[in-house]
Amino acid sequence: MALRELLRVPVGRPVDLSSYDTSAAAPSSGGPADKAAGVRATALMEPALAGLQERLYAASTAGDHRRLLLVLQGMDTSGKGGTIKHVIGCLNPAGCRVRSFKAPTAEERAHPFLWRIRRALPVPGEIGIFDRSHYEDVLVARVRELAPRRDIDRRYGQINRFEKSLADEGVTVVKVFLHLSYEEQRKRLLARLDDPEKHWKFDPGDIDERALWPAYRQAYEIALERCSTEEAPWYVVPADRKWYRNWAISALLLEHLRALDPQYPEGDFDVAECRKRLLAE
Repeated sequence: MALRELLRVPVGRPVDLSSYDTSAAAPSSGGPADKAAGVRATALMEPALAGLQERLYAASTAGDHRRLLLVLQGMDTSGKGGTIKHVIGCLNPAGCRVRSFKAPTAEERAHPFLWRIRRALPVPGEIGIFDRSHYEDVLVARVRELAPRRDIDRRYGQINRFEKSLADEGVTVVKVFLHLSYEEQRKRLLARLDDPEKHWKFDPGDIDERALWPAYRQAYEIALERCSTEEAPWYVVPADRKWYRNWAISALLLEHLRALDPQYPEGDFDVAECRKRLLAE
């Protein structure tokens, strides 16, 4: 079975994240048996990913409007940045558009919440990667009560309509929730404290956020349930094991790009004539 079927959140069903594995130990997670096998399998996918990215970009020069958007969401330390470093690193940066969404600026707050998202979308032929996304406006906003609840409840429908419009325009949306356990997050935060070179990545506020873990989990469950659609499904990727996370997201990207099957455009010139002219010089 394809990994995107194994990890996909069913459409229209309640989501209980406690029933989802975080360590990739369950058979339902699929994948290699151990870290060594996972690292090898990930490396073996890199040439195919790079080749498909090139074909996607090449096809856009002949009018193909398709593109792919990878949305990464997860609790702090779940590996959004690590995914970009280890998975996207094999791709040509010229064909990628990476955007990290922090707290909105004053200008962004003056517009509807999807305004800044639309400005960051990949253009035809590109692979876009969002480190956090428009879902912050139904996650942090819900937990921290940054907007009236009725406004937040309306946003789920707005997100679904927005993502359907993207699909209609040729954007393949791959939404990944990096599912991290409470204890693994503690280990990763402690590792940052133990390494002076990682202090820049530590924020004491992360400890305060851990107290809101149940509220964040509920917010994610609501978002996954209400916004996993046929046009833009959610995928829950176990994130306690970094090697599995990297393998799984590489495999998801590869499956989606193979389904798109972009093709190199044919040249609109006489190949034989051009060859003859070059050899005659």
